[in-house]
Amino acid sequence: MNILGIGIVFARGSGINCYENALREGWQHPAEVNVSQAKDRRSSVYQVDLDRVKDKNLWKRLRRADKFSKMAVLAAASAVTNSAVLDIDKKRLGVIVASAFGPQVTTFDFLDGLLDYGEANVSPTIFSNSVHNAATSYVAEVLGVHGPCLTITQFQFSFQTALLMARVWLDEGRCDYCLVGAVDQYGEVLGYIQNHKLSLAKDGRIKPFNFKPTYQVPGEGSVFFLVSRNKTANVFCEIEHICFGKNGEDNNVTADLNIIDADGTLADESAYLSAISPEIPTAAYAPLFGSLMIGSAFNCTAGALMLKNQVYYKNPVTDNPQGINLLQDQGSSGIERISCIRYNCNAEAAVIHLKCV
Repeated sequence: MNILGIGIVFARGSGINCYENALREGWQHPAEVNVSQAKDRRSSVYQVDLDRVKDKNLWKRLRRADKFSKMAVLAAASAVTNSAVLDIDKKRLGVIVASAFGPQVTTFDFLDGLLDYGEANVSPTIFSNSVHNAATSYVAEVLGVHGPCLTITQFQFSFQTALLMARVWLDEGRCDYCLVGAVDQYGEVLGYIQNHKLSLAKDGRIKPFNFKPTYQVPGEGSVFFLVSRNKTANVFCEIEHICFGKNGEDNNVTADLNIIDADGTLADESAYLSAISPEIPTAAYAPLFGSLMIGSAFNCTAGALMLKNQVYYKNPVTDNPQGINLLQDQGSSGIERISCIRYNCNAEAAVIHLKCV
């Protein structure tokens, strides 16, 4: 399964070129927001500013959508444009949207409306946007999709599961191309929980290689891949394997780089030590986009860019108390395979193996 196009929306902008620039430039301090019920009055958050997007035609079609759905549509449309696949609207195109929490901000707005105004007067628009399938519906409507559509919402490995489903659809011939992506949004309720259950990074820097204790900075955004069995001139790389299990390992795959999803969303991320090799350099890019349960999509994007451009992007934060072999230099090199690794709270892993084409 090949990645033909990538669209992305994150705190530092939208579009694959913007993300590539962030990988080259390195860490920047995230914005600070007021959190009324947090331990600290102000918290660092990687938030998306949709006001910077000037596509009036797109916003006109999304005037009733919430931020969650807007981020999804913006990333999906960008992936299609980036792929340069001609007449995509005439192809059999499927859509799979993955999320850890779904439109939780809108869901809590709807619940507030119920409490404030009662069932008879709550906003029907807010209700419709609180449905987990809403984002998928907006993507399909805006892009004129006529193929199968699916929403996957689960706390861990939602993006990896979506990629597996996309492969099944392509293998079965249900569609010629598939838009598979992930989206999550920061909100006050989620921020309140994170501030009380996890350790906030006081300096605004996620330290991916500390493992324990961990430091998190909440984030939000969306990533979409246009994937197909076919190759084009614009192909980024091949998704060779997606492995699950206690170690999530494929002994037949030897990577040139391991990208780990250590981002502070677990209180103890020591499990990543079992996936680290002294011979293979390790990287983590969460300090560019924030602590996200769908962070695998962003790290996988970094891996796809490195394979396409044959360029390594150095770690944005290099605190290394464990003395592991970190990717230090940014430069050109022959890169054949990259493994993107995520662990859950049960020390179970999901690994996306990317291969140069």
